[in-house]
Amino acid sequence: MSWAFLRDLLSGVNKYSTGIGRIWVAVVFIFRLLVYVAAAENIWKLWALQLILVSTPSLLVVFHVAYRENREKKHNQTLYKSPGEIDGGLLCTYLISLVLKTGFEIVFLILFYKLYNGFKIPHLVKCDVRPCPNTVDCYISKPTEKMIFLYFLVATSCLCIVLNLSELSYLLCKYSVKCYLKRYTKEHRGSASGCHKSGSISHRRAAAARPAHDSPLSLPLNEQDGQENISPLT
Repeated sequence: MSWAFLRDLLSGVNKYSTGIGRIWVAVVFIFRLLVYVAAAENIWKLWALQLILVSTPSLLVVFHVAYRENREKKHNQTLYKSPGEIDGGLLCTYLISLVLKTGFEIVFLILFYKLYNGFKIPHLVKCDVRPCPNTVDCYISKPTEKMIFLYFLVATSCLCIVLNLSELSYLLCKYSVKCYLKRYTKEHRGSASGCHKSGSISHRRAAAARPAHDSPLSLPLNEQDGQENISPLT
């Protein structure tokens, strides 16, 4: 089976991932894909299905970025700061892909647990399934090797689940804080402008109501006449 498409997919996803997402891509590529192709392809056929399903949700992110790029080309103008920047609709797509990847990992862990009786591979199995005429002893081929690969599979799956949940929490916290700060700044600017307007209005009202005591026009007529009749002493 050719795994070139999965390699290209992981390379494309790596460009649009966060730091934690890049670690996830490295873990999947090195500790899962390469190990499976080199040593476990003939033993764990079910692991191939798990790798495909776990990596497929990342296509949603790649398709969304491609949609943004095509939209900018169609309108011949810049519609986004960067088509690959994780914000807006792309953020929702990214979060959905993380949830799907985590869900597939958990489902396959449960499935392996059920198939192998708690991640255990026995050396000997009592078999009475057709075409065996009666109960016979069936010895498992290379049980120790299969046990090692099974534990390695479970460990890498758990590591990927932790990375996915960490990235999900990181993105939710990051954009929650960003939205809160944006809202707080907007409210602070609105209250500051409101206080400035009310202060200027009060100042204008106070200036209009203030009596002009120093103006000669405000004096009574008799006082003005008296001041005019007073002559300086000689």
